[in-house]
Amino acid sequence: MPSGLKRAIRLPHAVAMVVGTIIGASIFVQPAEITGRVPSVAGVFAVWAVSGILTLLGALACAELASVFTRTGGVYVYLSEIYSPALGFLWGWAMFWSMHSGIIAALAMIVARYLAYIVPLGDMGIRAAAVAAIVVLSAVNYAGVKLGSRVQALFTLGKLVAIALIIVAGFILGAGLPEHFAAGAAEMAGASPREFLLALVAGLFAYGGWHMVTYSSGESVDPERNIPKALVAGTLIVTVCYMALNAVYMFILPLDVVASSTRIAADAADAVLGFGGGAFMSMLVVFSTLGSLSGIILTGPRVYYSMACDGLLFRRAGRIHPRFQTPHIAIVMQALWASILVCTGTYRGLFTRVVYTEWIFFGLMASGIFIVRKRGVAGAYRAWGYPVLPAVFVLASFGIAANQILSEPRESLLGLALVAAGLPVYYLWKGRQGHADNRSS
Repeated sequence: MPSGLKRAIRLPHAVAMVVGTIIGASIFVQPAEITGRVPSVAGVFAVWAVSGILTLLGALACAELASVFTRTGGVYVYLSEIYSPALGFLWGWAMFWSMHSGIIAALAMIVARYLAYIVPLGDMGIRAAAVAAIVVLSAVNYAGVKLGSRVQALFTLGKLVAIALIIVAGFILGAGLPEHFAAGAAEMAGASPREFLLALVAGLFAYGGWHMVTYSSGESVDPERNIPKALVAGTLIVTVCYMALNAVYMFILPLDVVASSTRIAADAADAVLGFGGGAFMSMLVVFSTLGSLSGIILTGPRVYYSMACDGLLFRRAGRIHPRFQTPHIAIVMQALWASILVCTGTYRGLFTRVVYTEWIFFGLMASGIFIVRKRGVAGAYRAWGYPVLPAVFVLASFGIAANQILSEPRESLLGLALVAAGLPVYYLWKGRQGHADNRSS
C-alpha cells in the first residue's frame, strides 16, 4: 500500500527521534529506585549496563523487521504482517487507550510539575500547563513532519549539550568523593536476584520509547537503511549518557543519598552549585521532557493512520492534511484523549496496569525474526548475533512480563484484561466492515 505521507525524516532526524524520545525525565529521577534496590556502585552500573544491552538487542531485532516492513506503523505493522491483524489491532488498541496516550499524559504532568518549581502553580494550574504542552506540541506536529522532526532535533541537541555540561561540571566542580565508588563495590552480593530484576525493570523503563522511530517509516528517507542505523546509534548514545550521568551522581553524592533522592539531578546540582542548582535542573527536566513528549506525540498518530488505512479504525483517522501532509485527524484524536486523561487523572491507573504488557508484544515482535527468516524474506539489514541475541531478548521480554504478573498478580491480570478487551472489538469491527463491503458490492 503506497503511503500518502511525505518522506522528510533523514538519518540525523531519525537518530534525534530515538535519543530525544528515550531521554526524558527518568534519568533525572529514576536512579533512586534502582539504587534503593541494588545498593552498591557495582550493582547500579550493572543494572544500567544490562538495561542498555537489552534495549540494544531489542533495537537490533526491531531494525531487521524495519528493513523488511517499511510502511508506516512500526510494531503494529510487524505484528499484523507476521502473525495476525488481530494482534496488531491489540497493540494499537492498548497504545491509544492506555500505553501511548498514558505516557503522553504522564510526561505532560512531569513538565507541569517541574515548571511549578519555577513558577508557582496550583493543582488546576498544573493540569492546565500539562494540557497546554500536549496541545502546543500536537499543533507543531500537525503543521508538518519536517517541522516536527526539526523541533525534535533541536530539543535533542539541547539536552545532549546540557547533559555534557552536567558531566563535565560534575567531575570538575564536584569536591570529589571517589571513595563512593569503592565503598559499595563489595555490597553486590547483598542484592537478591529478584531485587536486581525489579531494578532492571526500572532501568528498562528509563530506556522506553526506543522503538517509536519505526512508527514513521513511511515518512523516512531510505527507511530500509536509515531506521536500523538510527535505532542502533540512538540506543548507544543513550546508554553512554545514562552511564556517565550515574557516574556523576555517585561521584558527587553518597550512595544512600542517591538511593533516597526523588530528584537526584537537582540534589547533585545543589551540591555542586549551591542554592539555585536545583532550579537549573528543574528547567533542564522541563526541557528534556518536552523533547521526549514531542517525539512521542509525533510517532503515535502514524500507527492510528496505518490502522485506518487497513480498515481497522474509522477511515477519517487515515486522512492526510492536504497542505501539511500529516495524519491530522489522528493527531487531534491523540491530543484530545491524552488531555482527557490529564484532566481526569486516570492516566496513572491505566498506564501502570498496562505498560508491562508491551513486553509481551516486544517478545512476540522479536520472535518474528525467526518466522520472517524461515519464510525466506530478507531485508537490507540483518540483526547481529542471530539466533542467539534475538532469543536472549525474547526470553528477557517474557521474563519481565512473567515477573510483573507474579509480583502484582491482581493489577497485572487487570491490565492484561484491559488489553484483551480489544479482541471482541476487533471481531465486531471486522464483521461490520464485512457487511459494509457486501452491501457495496
